[in-house]
Amino acid sequence: MLWNTFLLALRAIRRNLMRSFLTVLGIVIGVAAVITMVTLGNGATKSVTDQISSMGSNLIMVVPGQRFGPGSGGAPNFKMADVEAIGDQISLAEWIAPVAHKSVTAVYQANNWSTVVTGSTNDYFPAGNWELASGRTFSDTELKAGRAVCVIGDTVRDKLFGGQNPVGSEIRIKQFACEVIGVLKSKGQSAMGSDQDDTVIMPLRTVQRRLVGSPDIGRMSISIKNGASIDAAKKQITLLLRERRNILEGEDNDFRVMDTRQIAEALTSTTKILTMLLGAVAAVSLLVGGIGIMNIMLVSVTERTREIGIRLAIGALEREVLLQFLIEAVVLSSLGGLTGIALATGASMALAGFMDIPYVFDPTINMASFIFSAAIGVIFGFFPARRAAGLNPIDALRHE
Repeated sequence: MLWNTFLLALRAIRRNLMRSFLTVLGIVIGVAAVITMVTLGNGATKSVTDQISSMGSNLIMVVPGQRFGPGSGGAPNFKMADVEAIGDQISLAEWIAPVAHKSVTAVYQANNWSTVVTGSTNDYFPAGNWELASGRTFSDTELKAGRAVCVIGDTVRDKLFGGQNPVGSEIRIKQFACEVIGVLKSKGQSAMGSDQDDTVIMPLRTVQRRLVGSPDIGRMSISIKNGASIDAAKKQITLLLRERRNILEGEDNDFRVMDTRQIAEALTSTTKILTMLLGAVAAVSLLVGGIGIMNIMLVSVTERTREIGIRLAIGALEREVLLQFLIEAVVLSSLGGLTGIALATGASMALAGFMDIPYVFDPTINMASFIFSAAIGVIFGFFPARRAAGLNPIDALRHE
């Protein structure tokens, strides 16, 4: 009986193909919109997570003041003695990179480029997950003497040298020449939107003496050993720095200890909220599509009143008529759901490539959208089907 009812439903749908297509279109657009919005949101979230992980694994950043970014709000910077104390007393720390920054203009022959010079030690490279594309890092002699040598990022290499190999060449930074001894592998854009490859890295003492003019350290990047507790390391670092900076019990810290998980949570929470909002807005179109199905089914019941009367008169049960119209509604909405999934897959892959974010297939949202579209067929198709099943056969036969 169920198979015959299904065949009758398909025959009725084929009878008015254009109307059936327009009815399904609302469901198609709704399902495609929901899946596309959620898929792109998941891709954006993964992109942010990947960018943060590229900053370094198990990475803790310590900055003066209570905000992460330019300026310390009047809090004193760190000293090299703080870095040495962390190295001596925090056993969980594997790499400790003191950092000093300075914005400069780098010049090579007729080319110049505004960039940021980072002064640090060789710990900066493994702590920040940096790898060399060519050349080498600093020697102990260069670090101790503050020699004018540098390792440049891929963006700086491209802007100043083009296709040339820069290793062994000299670039001018302010009033002194700096020998390029290495080139970093490209990392791309950071989670905060800046170009990670737009950098020049020099020995810490070189930057302090020739550019900053101060022995202060503006930031510490600390990589924790694999398997060690980041929370335990943060607590130890906080207690040590409070002691070294003479912060009394009950007073707020004048520094901030932050790990990449916190940055990831702060940034991904924003993308997740936007994804939910966009998905909710797109889901409204599914309801509109359901209303369209109910409207068309009501029209179909009116048009087929005489047919319904004949079926009832020759012995069809009310539940059979109810099931026929309910299956018609479910078939329409299910076809819309399947078509919407196919359309969303193509649109999501195309838009992900255009937006330069990874395409992340989410089976949950695809299955949920299909089930929801089928449920809409049941919900919005029930009233027209109930109306058809409740017709009086005599009155239905008299209908013109």
